[in-house]
Amino acid sequence: MIRYDLECKNDHQFDGWFRDSKAFDAQLKANLIQCPNCGTTDVRKALMTPSLGKKQNQKADQTKPESPKELVSALREIRRKVEENADYVGDKFAEEARKIHYKEAEGRGIYGETTIEDAKSLSEEGIEIHPLPILPEDQN
Repeated sequence: MIRYDLECKNDHQFDGWFRDSKAFDAQLKANLIQCPNCGTTDVRKALMTPSLGKKQNQKADQTKPESPKELVSALREIRRKVEENADYVGDKFAEEARKIHYKEAEGRGIYGETTIEDAKSLSEEGIEIHPLPILPEDQN
């Protein structure tokens, strides 16, 4: 997997994970990469700093992690943005993802439900999917 810092034409910055650089290029060409803030597919790689490993004698980061409350709040925001900017396709997620991937349907962001088996099949076909975060209220 490779992570890219991305930027849309409206200067919104976000990141994306891809199987490899070819997967990124293919998704970019097919307009499948969408800004989570404004929904545009006019996206490009942003300037990235290299990820360097820590030296053996370097002390661990002393900053405190965010509180669980802050983390849950961030997850809610992610979920809200997906729901605002993508089409809900229900239990037809795998079918619709394939149609988009194989250009049988309009390229757009979607979300819905699928089985573990279908999710694995999508991944094996090179169709990138990501689960939405499960929130505490989803457990009730």
